[in-house]
Amino acid sequence: MRERRDTLKNPEQELRIFRVRSLLAVLLVFAMTGLLMGRLVYLQVVQHEVYSTRSEKNRVRVEPLPPTRGLIYDRNGELLAENRPTYNLTLVRERVDDLDATLTLLVRLLELPDEEAEAFRVRSRQRQRPFQPALLMSDLDEDQIARLAVNRHRLPGVEVEAQLLRYYPDAEIMAHALGYVGRINAEELETLDTGRYAGTHFIGKTGVERFYEDALHGQAGLRKVETNARGRVLRELGRTDPVPGQNLTLTLDKELQQLAYELLDGRRGSIVAIAPATGEILAMVSVPGFDSNQFVTGIDVASYRALQEDIDLPLFNRAIRGQYPPGSTIKPFLALAGLVEGVITPDKTIFDPGYYQLPNDSRRYRNWLRWGHGRVDMERSIAVSNNTYYYSLAHDMGIDRLHDSMSAFGFGQRVGHDVFGESTALMPSRDWKRGRFNQPWYPGETLSVGIGQGYWQVTPLQLATATAVLANRGQWVKPRLASRIGDDPVPLALPETPADIELASDGWWDKVFSGMEKVLSGSEGTARRTGVGLDYRMGGKSGTAQVFSLGQDQRYDAEELAERLRDHALFMAFAPLEEPQIAVSVIVENAGGGSTHAAHLARAMTDAWLLDDEEPDVEELREAMENDTGNVAGN
Repeated sequence: MRERRDTLKNPEQELRIFRVRSLLAVLLVFAMTGLLMGRLVYLQVVQHEVYSTRSEKNRVRVEPLPPTRGLIYDRNGELLAENRPTYNLTLVRERVDDLDATLTLLVRLLELPDEEAEAFRVRSRQRQRPFQPALLMSDLDEDQIARLAVNRHRLPGVEVEAQLLRYYPDAEIMAHALGYVGRINAEELETLDTGRYAGTHFIGKTGVERFYEDALHGQAGLRKVETNARGRVLRELGRTDPVPGQNLTLTLDKELQQLAYELLDGRRGSIVAIAPATGEILAMVSVPGFDSNQFVTGIDVASYRALQEDIDLPLFNRAIRGQYPPGSTIKPFLALAGLVEGVITPDKTIFDPGYYQLPNDSRRYRNWLRWGHGRVDMERSIAVSNNTYYYSLAHDMGIDRLHDSMSAFGFGQRVGHDVFGESTALMPSRDWKRGRFNQPWYPGETLSVGIGQGYWQVTPLQLATATAVLANRGQWVKPRLASRIGDDPVPLALPETPADIELASDGWWDKVFSGMEKVLSGSEGTARRTGVGLDYRMGGKSGTAQVFSLGQDQRYDAEELAERLRDHALFMAFAPLEEPQIAVSVIVENAGGGSTHAAHLARAMTDAWLLDDEEPDVEELREAMENDTGNVAGN
């Protein structure tokens, strides 16, 4: 029996097994303790900064502080663009658990119609920098703010921010000159400085707002805030203040700008006024205008579609992008070119039978006065706007010299210093036609250029600039819209200013000016009715630009034509002749003769600028234009 018990139980063996197991357990405990201690050392010592930063981020949030956009003033300190307090709705996608559910709730709380709701969802998904707020909606009303506040616990990542929003007090009158700001889009986001534009939702889109964006915007700041578990701000821990944008003082005169807008009386057209000595743009109006404030907060689909489909093109800036045949307004410039090239002299005369013929060509290029003006010299050719004189002059000069001479006045070029979006229009040439149509230049086309028709196209700003250069007796001062950026004046000597135009004799300027003065004061002047009662000496030139071409034996009859097929009315002028203070160009689309419509508007502009104690009576002016039968058939 004893041997059997020894077989069933071996204490020594069990003791050895126990000791081995105990040792293994102790080693395992020590190993696990070592690992735990090692992990604690790693987390608390080696990775201390990493986890300390993560912990701090759960408690501390860095928020960007957008800068205050600079204000814009007119030359007299009148406010043209200001910033008004408003509440914006923003969303940080990274802090939203269920974006679709959040957007659905927001649309319901804000009571958005279907079209706006879709745009709302599109904005929420636009590309954005990580943890940067995306602007969903601007200018919230009190009811919307209240509903969002009540439901804030259901909207993580959604904030209502108090910010300053751009506002234009005279939006429709200043829309094309000032431009407007709008929401930053995905394409702009890729090119913008991320630090400078942190927290910024708006950027200059057009006009002055676009050109001077760098000066107006400023530099973003930031602040550190402590938050609770729900993300609500408890206190501010520190901040770097933003640098506000610089204020901008323009050369525009608000009252003159408003007068120009009223003078056009809703008719499609443009008026540009420049101070010749300084190049300051005093007024630059395009009619019709539009409410630029709509674009700041985001114009609704229906309103934008209405603007796009409007047959009068209110979004189109006629002052800098409208391209029109200059008509007879360019005859003073051509006369000077003929003198410089030695093709004419001030006293040279031609006989006008009412038409001009090229050598060996039976076609007659007619003067506007069908029976002709008889014997015509340079001064009289300007005063009566004789076409035959300039057909002959253009033929003798040729298109190459015409092109070079007119380019010296700025035609076919961008002339403004800070005018965003300006068109070059077109000063045609032999090379241009070959490249555009793969055709040679024909002599008859030179004659059309000689009276400002054919391929030649100008903008109202170009015409006003050329008139200012003429008033300066050839001295170029580049047109500009800004006079001061902050406290720094914009210099008169601007880069890329064209070379001055020099004549062999100063008397040639006087001869051309005399012809232009007779346009308004001479017994045969095409705008003599406009010049009645002038209190100063003024030089001008009317022009009528054809919308479509007439046959050789056809006569123009405005009454038989649809309104949009009638001629454009143009006028350019400067005053006073001795020391010009204002140069003006006026273009009224489909208004007929420049001497009866545009001339009166130019006179009203010069009166308003030169005669401080006299405000033009717009209603009286309209009656004068209606009663003035002037030279509608001519120039």
